[in-house]
Amino acid sequence: MKVTDHFRNANGKTLFTFEILPPLKGENMRILFNHIDPLMEFKPPFIDVTYHREEYVYKQRENGLLEKITTRKRPGTVGICAAIQNNYKVDTVPHLICGGFNKEETENALIDLHFLGIDNVLVLRGDCVKSEQRFVPEPGGHHYATELIGQVVDMNNGRYLDDEQTYHNPTDFCIGVAGYPEKHFEAPNQKSDLRWLKKKVELGAEYIVTQMFFENQKYFDFVNRCREEGITVPIIPGLKPMTTKTQLTLLPSLFHIEVPCDLADAIEDCPDNKAAAQVGVEWAIKQSKELMEFGVPCLHYYSMGRSESVRKVAEALF
Repeated sequence: MKVTDHFRNANGKTLFTFEILPPLKGENMRILFNHIDPLMEFKPPFIDVTYHREEYVYKQRENGLLEKITTRKRPGTVGICAAIQNNYKVDTVPHLICGGFNKEETENALIDLHFLGIDNVLVLRGDCVKSEQRFVPEPGGHHYATELIGQVVDMNNGRYLDDEQTYHNPTDFCIGVAGYPEKHFEAPNQKSDLRWLKKKVELGAEYIVTQMFFENQKYFDFVNRCREEGITVPIIPGLKPMTTKTQLTLLPSLFHIEVPCDLADAIEDCPDNKAAAQVGVEWAIKQSKELMEFGVPCLHYYSMGRSESVRKVAEALF
């Protein structure tokens, strides 16, 4: 079922969903299921599965030259989505990124997803690899999420890369995209960022999931700006219970977000990570309750491979 169908069927009730990371290389699905199991009693209609692109390391050869070696830290998202749907009978939303794929590889991934009965994709440009200062697409790949959306829409209309073939069946993916209440860090300003978000919706995106935020007013303001711009699709708030003291500086650095003074002070005053995690849970519960009162169709939690805090939040709300 499509994400947007789940929202319509909820009849105004706020749904609980979460995002997971593929397990590290060498781990099996049991590791991942142990993370998902504690959250299933809250009946998530769908689970997001991120994609982590291959990375590169450079090793010096005997002749002194550097050799570029590809490393893959996590298994593929397509297989993980299939395993989750088979085990839990819930929908999955695989992330589809520009980085690391050319158009043919993207088409093949979408063909596999369609064959498996996966009806949703979250379309992202993706981050640059650590060894690069800016995003560099694969040869023959997409530069921007807007281009990737175009390819998904083409397949939904029965147009494949090999346009000489006439027997292709169209796909029917529901397309989600990312939104940034505090602005994407590469955008020159909020107006520019919003203009590109509107372009994604005009191209075919049916819902928006936000980057994590810790101050609800930023989300409320973001929704208002979107509506004023004519963006009418559902805007799903993304939340992350803070779990360690180091996340106080790590999360702003990685995701280019702000932490409110009250939350930062409370985390800094914690004697250890156990106390910090409790503060993070209480803050997330407070955020979630206010967002539910606002009438959001879904609360989407970034679990980052740990379910304990997300479960405590869900217990208080769902």
